[in-house]
Amino acid sequence: MAPSEFDDFANSYESALQKGLDVSGESSEYFAIGRVKWVRRRLEKLVGHPPVLKSVLDFGCGTGNSVAFLLSELQAEHVTGIDTSEQSLVQARARYPVNKTAFVTSDLHDPSEQFDLAFCNGVFHHIPVELRPEIVQYIYRSIKPGGWFAFWENNPWNPGTRLVMSRIPFDRDAITLSIPESKRLLKGAGFEIAGVDTCFYFPSLLRALRPLEPCLSWLPLGAQYLVLVRKPV
Repeated sequence: MAPSEFDDFANSYESALQKGLDVSGESSEYFAIGRVKWVRRRLEKLVGHPPVLKSVLDFGCGTGNSVAFLLSELQAEHVTGIDTSEQSLVQARARYPVNKTAFVTSDLHDPSEQFDLAFCNGVFHHIPVELRPEIVQYIYRSIKPGGWFAFWENNPWNPGTRLVMSRIPFDRDAITLSIPESKRLLKGAGFEIAGVDTCFYFPSLLRALRPLEPCLSWLPLGAQYLVLVRKPV
């Protein structure tokens, strides 16, 4: 989707997204906080202690829906949000304090190995296939050696995901990525794969079964998946 089209959705993004998510019985906040908490648990398991993250990049941040949780759940000292939509960034800037956050368009960001962690959710299915390797390299150059990249995408192997995306105007024509495709993309940029999980198996009506989701994360069938990768030291 072109930046101007994202600008067009800046004021209605949340309502358009919720129109798709209504089939799950949950709000977008449920998924946003769930993704960040999952990343925190994975990092804690990998490094053996709560991660220390002075600087976090939220790539494709939109209006900033993940930023509050990157600050609260990951205890990030500072979050920089990058997006192609200036209208979305205007809204994000209005939501968060300037001492904890910054929001800039991608053309104004100079990748210089300044971030401990990069985070993105549902961004790459909007990027033209031929441009994806270049964008991953852009993120790679933004991360410190030894830093992490939490790459979340919608799982095309999940029927519920396809239904949700068909109900969202800006997702209907998106070209999704399977887990193997995402792994190849990330490894091609030089990242090392630290783990792959799929999440969000049960809608609200089956919420009693959600404690089982960590046991199912190895199955490639959840509504979304995380490929957690690390930049070599």
